[in-house]
Amino acid sequence: MTNGLLERYDAELTNPGLVILELVADSKEDAAAQLAARLFEQGRVSDLAGFLRHVNAREHQMATGLPGGIGVPHARSDYVTQTSIAVGVTKFGHSLDFGAVDGPATVVLLIATPASSFSEHLEVLATLARSLFKENFRESLRRAHDKEVIAELINSTLVFFDH
Repeated sequence: MTNGLLERYDAELTNPGLVILELVADSKEDAAAQLAARLFEQGRVSDLAGFLRHVNAREHQMATGLPGGIGVPHARSDYVTQTSIAVGVTKFGHSLDFGAVDGPATVVLLIATPASSFSEHLEVLATLARSLFKENFRESLRRAHDKEVIAELINSTLVFFDH
C-alpha cells in the first residue's frame, strides 16, 4: 500500500486520509474507534483492538474534553508505530460528550503516540491544546469542510515539532 501520495504524508502527524468529515458516532468510544481505524489503515497503529483498549482506559481515568467543543482522546501505546493525529469533525447537529464542563464536542482529535515517547506525547498534547484554546483556530477546523485544509491546520500548528 505504498504510493507516492502516502509516502509524501508519511512523516506528518496527520494527513487528509486521517480526517473524517461529517462524523456521526453513537458515543465517544465509537468516535475513537472510527478515527483509530484510519490510523490502522495507514499502518500507524499495528493492533486496532489493543490500541483502543489503551485509549478507552485513558478516557476512563480522566475526561478528555476541552472547552469550546473539542474532544482529545489520546493514548501512548505499544501498538502505535508513529506519532499521529486523526481528526473528526461531526456532522451538523451532532456532538459527543467528552466530559468538558461547557458541553459536548464537535471536533475530535485522536492523538496516538508510541509507548516509549512520553515527552513527545506531552509536547504534542500541550502544543495542540494551546492552539485549541484559541477560538479562531477551533472555528477554522470546524468551518474548513476540506480534509486537506484540516490536515494542514493541524500540521502547521505543530510545524516546529521534530518527530
